[in-house]
Amino acid sequence: MNPSMLAREEDRDGLDQHTPGAKLDFGKAPINRGCLKYFPRALLSVSQLSGHGAEKYAWRGWESVSDGINRYDDAMGRHILGEAIDGELDPAWEAVGKEIFHATAVAWNALARLELILREKENTHAKFAA
Repeated sequence: MNPSMLAREEDRDGLDQHTPGAKLDFGKAPINRGCLKYFPRALLSVSQLSGHGAEKYAWRGWESVSDGINRYDDAMGRHILGEAIDGELDPAWEAVGKEIFHATAVAWNALARLELILREKENTHAKFAA
């Protein structure tokens, strides 16, 4: 997603930017209200899994996985099935003393997949715009 798609430089009340009380945030993503405050526990859980994954592999290594969109899609499916078969907790992580929900891994893989899809779209649009 192109940063220019995240923001329009306008005040939501139509104030001129030099008017006291103006805030040029109209159309900007409500990151705190619309994500962090909606899903604090889920995001903390996903963040913790990111840390465990970085210990197991490398920070940001997921970005370089070949055919990542399909592979994270498959991993998501395995964790959905894993939850149905094993229950809430992932036994692979339990084996190393970590309590990780399959649902956390589903969310993490969904975010990784979505991020790669959005980056791919961004790169495609940038190529056509050049």
